[in-house]
Amino acid sequence: MSRYYRYRLPPWCRNWLIIIERCMLPILIVQCLRTLFFPTTLDVFLLGIFTGIYVAFYLEWI
Repeated sequence: MSRYYRYRLPPWCRNWLIIIERCMLPILIVQCLRTLFFPTTLDVFLLGIFTGIYVAFYLEWI
């Protein structure tokens, strides 16, 4: 199998990936603070999802 290359995507799709990648850290920080002050099951679940997405962008899996 060939490796996934983000530069083979259409320009509009690459732009969305860049926008999502730039917005993930502030969203992750806000969700972490929200989970610390008002912990609910949904907040913990969302924090796990956002952390996974951020790590995937950081390790260039997406």
